[in-house]
Amino acid sequence: MTSPPAPDSLLHLSLQIESLLVARNPRGMQTLQRALKPGYYARAVELIERAFAAHDRPCILVGTGFPVAGTFETDGPVGAIALWQTLQTLGAEAWLVCGEPLASALQTNYPVCRLSCGDRHDAEQEAAALLQQHPPQLVISIEQPGLARDGRYYNMRGIDISAGVAPFDPVMRQATCPTIAIGDGGNEIGMGLIEQAVSALAITPATTGCDELLLADVSNWAAHGLIALLGWQRQQDLLAAVDPLAILHYLSQRGSVDGVTHRNELTEDGLDAAVGLQLISDLRQLCHPDG
Repeated sequence: MTSPPAPDSLLHLSLQIESLLVARNPRGMQTLQRALKPGYYARAVELIERAFAAHDRPCILVGTGFPVAGTFETDGPVGAIALWQTLQTLGAEAWLVCGEPLASALQTNYPVCRLSCGDRHDAEQEAAALLQQHPPQLVISIEQPGLARDGRYYNMRGIDISAGVAPFDPVMRQATCPTIAIGDGGNEIGMGLIEQAVSALAITPATTGCDELLLADVSNWAAHGLIALLGWQRQQDLLAAVDPLAILHYLSQRGSVDGVTHRNELTEDGLDAAVGLQLISDLRQLCHPDG
């Protein structure tokens, strides 16, 4: 019989984080969690550490951006920026990869690789060019539409949004390095890893997979969970430097909307920013109980 993980182990903490991040379960992520081998946050941390072990300044691509109401939603970019800030602080060469209008919103303050919207043939060529220009040691996708079986992209309501999507699937498929994907519904890149399980939910499943899939009730929260666990591994409170409210303000000033309400407000998937702030506090307490 397999022994339980030690209370002070990376795996033990990962399991706690995995449960915490799907505790609300508004869209059935607890169902999808059962389809994954436990410890997926720990394995994602190990992929990040492997990239840093192999290169003094690893190149890490962080793709994000889900089109909503002619603009971009807050869920995804908040976590992507938090990841970018953390990876840069640790010494990586990190890039945010996205399409319009998010690319223009971010490019003044962050290094952005821009992808075109709509044309899947061009997307394959763009992905190849991007991977040649910035050969990555790790690729991360957070809250991005994933290609469905019929070759189209759909939102949570089953509406075809293909024309507004800047496809990141080709980057994930063509990359020869490890890939991490984050999602909270079933139609995001990475969910192809557990497509059969997603089929049980009321959503059009994405088919694009990944090496490690991270689930959360809100995708931004998965980024925070990953940062928290990486900080525990490095004995640094990395989440202390993350300010999601400031990032939400930044995005709101540039036209973001909530993915559920479609309103320009400081919320994530219909939840007040205070909910996310409390989650960060809980994650920090979990990973650094002594402060």
